[in-house]
Amino acid sequence: MNIIRKRAYARAALLGNPSDGYNGKTISVIVRNFRAEVVLYEWDTVEIVLAEDDRARFSSIYDLAKDVKLHGYYGGIRLIKATIKRFVDYCERKGIQLHDKNFSVRYETNIPRQVGMAGSSGLITATLRCLMEFYGVAIPREVQPSLVLAVENEDLGIAGGLQDRVIQVYEGVVFMDFSQDCERIVDGYKTYAYEPLDPALLPQLYIAYSVSLAEPTEVFHNDIRGRYSRGEELVVNAMTHCAELAASGRNALLSRDYDLLAKLMDENFDTRRSFYNLAPWQVQMIEEARACGASANFAGSGGAIIGAYQNEAMYERICNNMAAIGCQTVKPLIAAGK
Repeated sequence: MNIIRKRAYARAALLGNPSDGYNGKTISVIVRNFRAEVVLYEWDTVEIVLAEDDRARFSSIYDLAKDVKLHGYYGGIRLIKATIKRFVDYCERKGIQLHDKNFSVRYETNIPRQVGMAGSSGLITATLRCLMEFYGVAIPREVQPSLVLAVENEDLGIAGGLQDRVIQVYEGVVFMDFSQDCERIVDGYKTYAYEPLDPALLPQLYIAYSVSLAEPTEVFHNDIRGRYSRGEELVVNAMTHCAELAASGRNALLSRDYDLLAKLMDENFDTRRSFYNLAPWQVQMIEEARACGASANFAGSGGAIIGAYQNEAMYERICNNMAAIGCQTVKPLIAAGK
């Protein structure tokens, strides 16, 4: 039996976030500490096996309510089904004839949920990789992030931008330019300029995430899109500035100017704070890290932060401060094999 096993990893936004959905620029890193894994093999019928996290039995109505608050109403099965449907649509549009073999899919993920580390898109990306290998279909790499985003935005109504999907497809470290000048249409999908950078250019980084408090991405993004579309000056200017910070961060990385990079990360969060209504516990994560002397920026939609630290003593202080407020801290594994 030919067993296909594919993974996609968590990710963290280093700079520019959240301008990726607004023709901005971002730098993101892959986080190999956490992954979504999909296993696909030939079967008599098309079967999706429910994962352990897709709970349908609860000890009480309060247990059910708590689960929905932390994880939303749906598990991974909707993501798998929507990815398969989108893959079929892509192949039909391209005139690709798929063989008639069926398959069974199993999946699992340990990407922290609802903290902005791209758990949903990780599962979709891993599924897409399995389907491409099973059917022998080569989808251009620059198209894959846009296809994954379409599964979420168009098929499932999950808010988000291309940034998460680009870094999960390309991995490592990527500078992304989503400006209209870089826009191209490939296979019916919009693509932009994606520049992989050497992970060796990065300073020492930490990631901290809440293990008890979270909220769905669509809740966090609230009405920022509407405010931007209405031309609210505060939001439009902030998005432009976030993009500028990412461009400056690229130059800082290439010159290994880590002091400047740290300042840019701090400024990115401060800019974001100027137009978002942030939960106090999210701001506290930033403040606790900065109290240790580290830089700190949101790694995604608000439940996780990322920053640079100077030495092991500082890292230990960060770990202690984060643990005191119910957060876990890790050193992100970014380069393959490390």
